[in-house]
Amino acid sequence: MEQLKKIFSSYVTMVILLAIYAIGLAVATFVEKVYDTMLAKVLIYYSPLFFLLQFLLVVNFILITLKHRYHKSGRWGYIFIHFSFIVILFGALISHISGREGVLHLREGERSNQIVSHTNRGQQTYALPFEVELVKFTLKRYPGSMSPSSFESELLVHVDGETRKELVYMNNVLDVKGYRLFQASFDSDERGTILSVNKDVAGRNVTYTGYLLLLVGSILCLVMKNGRLRTLYRQIKKQKAPSKLLLIVFLSGISLFAMADGQSPSMIKAIQQIQISPLHAQKFGALPLQATNGRIIPVNTFSSEVLRKLYKDTKFGSLDSDQFLLSVLAVPEMWMHVPFIAVPNEEVASYLELGNKKCSYQDMFDANGNYKLQDKLDEAYHKMQDRRTTFDKEIIKLDEKINIFHQLISYQMINLFPNADDPDHNWYAPGDDLSVYKGQDSVFVASIFYNYLADVRAAIKSGDWSDADEILDMISKYQYSRNTVPNVTADKVDLELKYNKLEVFRWCKIGYLSLGGLLLLFSFITFFRNSLWLKWLIRILTVCVLFVFVFQMLGMGMRWKIGGYAPWSNSYETMIYAAWATVCAGLIFSRRSSITFALATLFAGIILFVSSLNWMDPQINPLVPVLKSPWLMFHVAIIMSSYGFFGIGFLIGLLNLIFMSVIRKDKLTTYSQPIRELTIINEMALIIGLLLMTIGSFMGAVWANESWGRYWGWDPKETWALITIVVYVIVTHIHLIRKWYNLWLFNLCSVIAFASVLMTYFGVNFFLSGMHSYGQNDHISGIFVYLYVVAGLVVLLAVFARKGRVLK
Repeated sequence: MEQLKKIFSSYVTMVILLAIYAIGLAVATFVEKVYDTMLAKVLIYYSPLFFLLQFLLVVNFILITLKHRYHKSGRWGYIFIHFSFIVILFGALISHISGREGVLHLREGERSNQIVSHTNRGQQTYALPFEVELVKFTLKRYPGSMSPSSFESELLVHVDGETRKELVYMNNVLDVKGYRLFQASFDSDERGTILSVNKDVAGRNVTYTGYLLLLVGSILCLVMKNGRLRTLYRQIKKQKAPSKLLLIVFLSGISLFAMADGQSPSMIKAIQQIQISPLHAQKFGALPLQATNGRIIPVNTFSSEVLRKLYKDTKFGSLDSDQFLLSVLAVPEMWMHVPFIAVPNEEVASYLELGNKKCSYQDMFDANGNYKLQDKLDEAYHKMQDRRTTFDKEIIKLDEKINIFHQLISYQMINLFPNADDPDHNWYAPGDDLSVYKGQDSVFVASIFYNYLADVRAAIKSGDWSDADEILDMISKYQYSRNTVPNVTADKVDLELKYNKLEVFRWCKIGYLSLGGLLLLFSFITFFRNSLWLKWLIRILTVCVLFVFVFQMLGMGMRWKIGGYAPWSNSYETMIYAAWATVCAGLIFSRRSSITFALATLFAGIILFVSSLNWMDPQINPLVPVLKSPWLMFHVAIIMSSYGFFGIGFLIGLLNLIFMSVIRKDKLTTYSQPIRELTIINEMALIIGLLLMTIGSFMGAVWANESWGRYWGWDPKETWALITIVVYVIVTHIHLIRKWYNLWLFNLCSVIAFASVLMTYFGVNFFLSGMHSYGQNDHISGIFVYLYVVAGLVVLLAVFARKGRVLK
């Protein structure tokens, strides 16, 4: 018994159990991918062995607490946090044993009390202690769009001899006798509703208590003097000024090269000789237009998205996006022969017998007028999505581009004209069916745009743009007088124009990369020569970074105002926020370590560089109904902030491994002080990141519970967030195992652990599948080439840095 107690009260056992737990969770996500969710639950999530593993973790924590007398030493933050996980696990156990969930499907006019539940024993039916009747289901869409804005069910609840009238919609829950009804989905004909039903009063209350204890414990860890974070802070204050390190630092820049197009140079030259007045193009770009998602945007936003989609750039030669769009509309017969449409890859280019990766609209048709992509398209669409090859997918994407250009030269997509009588607030393009307009509106809409293009063609020849300017004024007045879409004003359109013109995040990318590189260079020079002018130079650069930081906040604020929601709801926005959070995290350590701040700034620039790649979509889109929750804003914001601190830990760990690699073994002890100081900062960053990650994940659980009735569903994104927490728990607790701990191991672990962050944010969407989509991107495979290279370099670096194991 004593031997067992000794084993289960050791930190080594804790690390081993946590490692097994993380590996088990990871395996389960791939089982779910290859087979299905139910099998993953049976084999792992709900298996007796997995329950035993969690029970052993609870026992291990209790025995460690008693053995080291943490309850007597006043380490209440530690106790609260670890006890909260026991409470959360206990709540989950109660939910698993006594909780009940299912689906209630109702058609309009139907009344029922039967819910269907899917379990590992098959489909089962349960009776509710009340009946629910669907009076009416309503699907609300964004104005002028097929995208759902909200869906709601008008219900009659028959309970205890009474009838209650209730309304259920996304993020608005109905509670009846301990059962909670959530709006989950609806029938395709929009005459039926699907409600998620959940009963878990005891489990929910226990679990929420655990979340509260976790929050209290996190606060105590930050403020109590005997907490690990405050202990590390005191250690770093005792560190002396850094010694000189005999290093050579190589900073490499990233060069972007524009590829010249060798096909049809005469046509490209001819099209660029068509002079579109920049001032008139700017006026044209200021017109409001209804996008396909229903949002009212300036033409400038639309033209930028089209040019980026077709040409993969923000300018075509000397033409900006507004000049490009106006030129296409004015002389479409010329643009049909211009090779500017980006071909996805060499395989597609070879199939089409193209000399390079640009094609014209005319290139897509043979001498008989047959569409060259048709046969391959038919083959691709007849395959299941998971059976389509890369070639199939790229053919579909190229077809989409050809269709966009076809609609442009047919004067579709340019939805400039509102219809005041349209109940769905649709705007129409000149090439659409305009029979919906009546009276004078019909005459105006049918002719004004073609008159405008005639004046544009005349102005190209004469240089006099006054007539074209006058027609634009007429169109603008018509738009604002006939618009019925709520919250559309000239000021809001102007704000988006300013946002587009400022190119905030492009300049922030340049600022962070250049200033971060200079900061890193001068911070290294201080190792050789710590003079006063260098200190002032670093302070000036820090102030410059602060200006860029504030400028980025301005851009995020403008995007928030334009979109009407917190700007961290898709992959592009979360990367922008992650860059901001990384600099914010670096600022916390800037007074003590300029290198840490330099690394954070440089890393923010790299994040913004990745966000600016062609496969990232910066388009502002309306939110889907489930995301319209205040819990989302806090959940994603806190999670992405934690990534900033983890990123700093990754970079510091990498830098320390480089130090250990280049310093001679007999000199390591002499030059260990700056490595030790950076390691302390590294651990502080990881602890803060871990606290934020944990709180953010469980806030996401609250959001899930309040939106669709379950706080944890083993979705791959949720599971990998938990794996990330477990991985960083191991890293931040490894110092407790004295015989293992050294600076080489800790820094290497902080580098390797970042792979779990990358898997959570990028990898889940690439390798796995799930209902989370804020980080999802179909082109994400491109970044993994670089990640594999980095992984290989880390392995080599770890081998060369092994001599650093002598540092404790």
